[in-house]
Amino acid sequence: MAARPPSNDTDDEPEIVEFGIAALDARVEEWGLSFPVTATDLAGTHGDLSVAVDPAGHEMTLREALARCDRESFDTRQELLNALHPVFEDERESGSGVLGRLRALVPF
Repeated sequence: MAARPPSNDTDDEPEIVEFGIAALDARVEEWGLSFPVTATDLAGTHGDLSVAVDPAGHEMTLREALARCDRESFDTRQELLNALHPVFEDERESGSGVLGRLRALVPF
C-alpha cells in the first residue's frame, strides 16, 4: 500500500520556465514591435537581450540568434519566430555536450 504525501496546504503551482521561442515571443509582445522589421534593426535595438535556450538556463543573445538566422527581414511576428526557432533548437540540442544535456534533464 502506498500513502499520499502530506499536503502542505498550499496551492503553489510549479514555476514555469520559458525558454527558446516562448521566451522570445513574450519579449516581442512586450516591445510592441511594428512589422516588417529587419534583422539589422532588431539587433540594433534589442540585440543584447539574453534568451534562455533550455530549462537549465543556458542563454544566447538575440543578436547571436539573428546572425545565425538565414533571413534578413521579417514581415510578421510569426515569420520572426518561425525563422529563429531552428536557431534556438540547434543551440538547445548542442548544449554543452553530454554534460549539458544531462543537466537539462535535471530540474534543479
